[in-house]
Amino acid sequence: MKSLSTAATGMLAQQLNIEVISNNIANMNTTGFKRQRAEFQDLLYQNIERVGANSSDAGTVVPSGIQVGVGVRAAGVYRISDQGSLSNTGNQYDLAINGRGFFRIQLPDGQDAYTRAGSFQIDQNGQMVTPEGFVVQPAITIPTDALDVSINEQGEVSIKQQGTTAPTQIGQLDLVMFPNEIGLEAIGGNMFLESQASGAPTIGTPGQQGFGTITQGFLELSNVNAVSEITAMISAQRAYELNSKVIQTSDEMLQAANNLR
Repeated sequence: MKSLSTAATGMLAQQLNIEVISNNIANMNTTGFKRQRAEFQDLLYQNIERVGANSSDAGTVVPSGIQVGVGVRAAGVYRISDQGSLSNTGNQYDLAINGRGFFRIQLPDGQDAYTRAGSFQIDQNGQMVTPEGFVVQPAITIPTDALDVSINEQGEVSIKQQGTTAPTQIGQLDLVMFPNEIGLEAIGGNMFLESQASGAPTIGTPGQQGFGTITQGFLELSNVNAVSEITAMISAQRAYELNSKVIQTSDEMLQAANNLR
């Protein structure tokens, strides 16, 4: 009975679905996190009687045929890049992107990574870095005598120093966009790498040419909706239980057939 293997594929699919949902719920408070969704497709069909086949010598045609499906498979897990809400932190080094774009981060091996999480800090050299100490690109160094740091929506970094009235611009932050953002490779730590699916990065100034703007003193929250995730989890649980019931029923039917004398 193919129902045994068919229901097994359904259980595996819902297992993946629950794993994706659990990761979303686990990252409800992760800065800049984008929720994911599992996408499924039906498997190939067994043609017992092909659609459109001749059913007689008179030329009559089978209108629907007999096609039996053999289950489901995972087609992909993709991110939903909706804008998360902004939370006021009051920290001058917390930056949120309002719109499209990613911050550019230099990894220890020299490779560029990309993130929406703008919870930056200052290291021992005055450079703006991530919580792991990775340098934000372009590199921004805050002088030790800076009394105040301001970053406007266009990414211009300015400081106020003792004895001066006008702020002094010391750097410019940029943003990066990709043709296909959901094709980026996640590496953990709120960071992504360029991939063949994402396309080449485009670097630009915040607020120009479709790029988002930067908001100082704010962080972008996760776009996970708790109610939607709980609803999806209940639906996946019910689907898993139904597939297990199919396996149990198929097993009972096989037992009944084996007991025939």
